[in-house]
Amino acid sequence: MTTPPLALTPAARPSHDLAAVAAHLPGAELDQLEPVAAGDIGRLQVTGLTLASGRVTPGDLFAALPGLKTHGAKYAQVALEAGAAAVLTDPAGAALVPAGTPLVVAPEIRAHLGALAAWFYGHPAADLTTVGVTGTNGKTTVAHMVQAALAEDLGQVGLLGTIMAAVGEVRIASQRTTLEAPDLQAAFAAMRERGVAACVMEVSSHAIDQHRVDGFQFDVAAFTNLSRDHLDYHGTMEAYFEAKARLFTPAHAKRAIINLEDPWGASLARLAGVPAETISRQAGAADWHLQAGVPSRGRTAFTLVGPGGRQLAGEVDIPGDYNVANAAVALLVAVAAGASPEGAARGIAGLPGVPGRMEKVPGPAHAPLVVVDYAHAPESVAQALAALRPHTAGRLIAVVGAGGDRDHGKRPLMGAAAAAGADVVFVTDDNPRSEPPGAIRAVVFEAASRAMRRKAQARGQVFEVAERDQAIERAIAGAGPDDTVVILGKGHEATIDYGGILVEHSDRECAQRVLAKQRGVGA
Repeated sequence: MTTPPLALTPAARPSHDLAAVAAHLPGAELDQLEPVAAGDIGRLQVTGLTLASGRVTPGDLFAALPGLKTHGAKYAQVALEAGAAAVLTDPAGAALVPAGTPLVVAPEIRAHLGALAAWFYGHPAADLTTVGVTGTNGKTTVAHMVQAALAEDLGQVGLLGTIMAAVGEVRIASQRTTLEAPDLQAAFAAMRERGVAACVMEVSSHAIDQHRVDGFQFDVAAFTNLSRDHLDYHGTMEAYFEAKARLFTPAHAKRAIINLEDPWGASLARLAGVPAETISRQAGAADWHLQAGVPSRGRTAFTLVGPGGRQLAGEVDIPGDYNVANAAVALLVAVAAGASPEGAARGIAGLPGVPGRMEKVPGPAHAPLVVVDYAHAPESVAQALAALRPHTAGRLIAVVGAGGDRDHGKRPLMGAAAAAGADVVFVTDDNPRSEPPGAIRAVVFEAASRAMRRKAQARGQVFEVAERDQAIERAIAGAGPDDTVVILGKGHEATIDYGGILVEHSDRECAQRVLAKQRGVGA
């Protein structure tokens, strides 16, 4: 199955000869090509650069790199049949490419691919105002807020993140939080070509570690927080933090905004190699002191008091204390990136919400409050439940699961966090991937049950419901008008991964169907 061509590419394709490409990769060599003389190989023109064999268009240079499970060179034939003009690979990959293929062979390609892609597309980020947002939680929300804030003053603002990639009117669903380096630079080039003034993007720890954001500097980099996640990849929290911290060096950013709400933020502020402004709710602990008002119908006003008594005022229409902090970070980032304080505040206040992030699902008057949230780490589950507790007169009901092929140690913590914060917990599937779904649920269920028993709460209950649709239906159907149902873990996602088979499912759409039944109009 091939992947459709990425829509975020420039109409005017660059053109470079292979000799120039090789010159931008340390240790690169052009492979001997028959029947064309070796001297002619360097003059061969390539007009695109991609890592995905399924997205090759005629004239592309296909970068075939080693992966976790297989080598990309095994897909060289697919790329060549789609029109690839040549292949870029390492010595191990060169042995897997069909004979007679024009090759650029170099060691450690991934370490230099970001810089190569930036050169290939003419360093497009230099013509944009760029913002990179990183952190375990809040990246998506802050990125959407910054986009709205910058758009008030700067006009068109591109967005690249977990939910979607957007350039002007073009919107495509994202397959990963941060694009691979060639796709990222192509998107920047498309934005430059279409007159986009700025780009806001989420930056994952994987992307930093894999050099996807090499080759340019963000005008502003932002840090939201750090909590347990991705330890299947990084191994330790320290390694996870070190990957994030690399974004805050002169190679990647010009200046930074850092939230000091957790100890990792304080550590980052001490280590950051670029000028940084910090923010905290604790007076005197940071450059900017966040003062939040009393929430009213989910809307909260806040004030930032900074150096010399300078004040910035803002407002956010998304529930939760942590979203007030997210909005405050977004306001500082937007101002640092060139927006006026007034315009940035208007943009953030006017943002009605972010898909799958504390997203309210509309229902009839007698229905419970139903919220969909992407929380998929123990800390974010706890935060989401704590944010909804003040809005809940009755019971707080959580639907939760844990993903397969990921950090096993997180699973009992997920169940415990759900039971600690909710009155009723439904444990269900959440992207089991290659693992047996029942085995994952059992760990989450046992931990949730233990935590609920420790609370000694008379009405506390934990249920296991394998099918996610059924779990959501039971949670909402059993809730009263004073109750709140929060569906955690998948947020905006539209599928569940069962062993590589993607089953269509949307938490929001499922909840809408259940609520429609309560209106008496049918599913």
